This record gives sequence, C-alpha cells and structure tokens, in this order.
Amino acid sequence: MKILRPLAARIVGHCIRLFARGITAVRADWQGIEPIPRQRVYYSNHTSNADMPMIWSVLPPALRRTVRPVAAADYWLKNPLRAFIGPEVFNCVLIDRRPEVDDKPMDKILEALDEGASLIIFPEGNRNMGDDLLLPFKAGLYNMGLARPDVDLVPTWVANLNTIMPKGEVIPLPLICTVTFGAPVHIADGEGKDAFLARAAKALSDLRPEDRA
Repeated sequence: MKILRPLAARIVGHCIRLFARGITAVRADWQGIEPIPRQRVYYSNHTSNADMPMIWSVLPPALRRTVRPVAAADYWLKNPLRAFIGPEVFNCVLIDRRPEVDDKPMDKILEALDEGASLIIFPEGNRNMGDDLLLPFKAGLYNMGLARPDVDLVPTWVANLNTIMPKGEVIPLPLICTVTFGAPVHIADGEGKDAFLARAAKALSDLRPEDRA
C-alpha cells in the first residue's frame, strides 16, 4: 500500500492540474521573474480555497516538484480525502492553528526552506471575503525574509477566481484565471517590519489587473 501511495499522488496531482486548466483555463503570467529553478516563497492574495491549487498548477514541473504550500492542518486533515491530497499530493507544510497547540509554525517553515523547498504562502492569514483589496499582512513573511535573506519573496496575484466561482455557486463561469508572478522583494538594510510588509503588500497589489490597466 505504501508503494502505491506516491503513484496515486502523482495521478491525483495530474487530475487536479487537468481540472484546473479545463475549468478555468488558468495560465501563468511571469511579469517580473523567470520560471527558473531557484528557491522562492510565492506569497499571494487569498480569496478562495482554490488559490493554492491554481498557483501550484501553473508552475512548470521542475518548480512544482520542489514547492510546498503552507496550509492549515485543520482544513487539510478534516477528512480522509483532504488528508491524502494535502500531505501526499501537494506536500503541504501543515500548520496547526488551534490556540491551545504550541505548533511553532515558523520552525516548520524554516525547516522546509533549509531542506531546499520553495513555498506558497498567504500572508493575509485568512481568506479575504470583504471589499478591501488586501487584509493586513501577518508577520510571517517578514520573519522568513529576515531569517533566510537569500530566498526570493515573489508576489503572486491570482485573478478572477472569485468571479469564476462566486461563493455559494456550483457552476463555474467561463472566465480565464490568471496567476501573475511579479519581481521578487527582499528586506532592505535597516528596514523594519511594518515598512517591509507595506512594501511587500504594494508589490502584490500592483499586480492586480485593474491596477495594471
């Protein structure tokens, strides 16, 4: 059974990519960076549970094999199907968000980076269901950049996903989902947390199609 799990994970991963491209025609737009094998943290806006699979799906195979999404354990371990897809297919770095659990998420994140993985993260922390463009960023992105300054922090904007699949709907609308990758950011010498997070958020929001029109 253990021998079959990697094969099953590859098959399911292939099906997820075909589904994502078939339903949304998702495409990558490499605006400020090339899709080359380099360790990166792709940080993205977060409006849907499908954001992460869309980013994962458009990465070239060489990049996709080394990327690990940082995700909530309570979501991905909720049932047996998710418990297979999250750890086995996406190879998620699972974070336990329960307040009574001392999970030390930054330790897990830095361990994954030290093992050579790239990451997908959502610095807003929660899904943004309001009217604001971006929720305030959590400190995690700053802590990663401070602890591992050689890793590129790449703003990654997922567009149209909420329009394609509005909340409460079961039939997707025929629109193209675009994942735009911007130029990487790094913490400047002497730059404080608030200043960096504001600059990182602007680098991400500048990739929004309405702002680039």
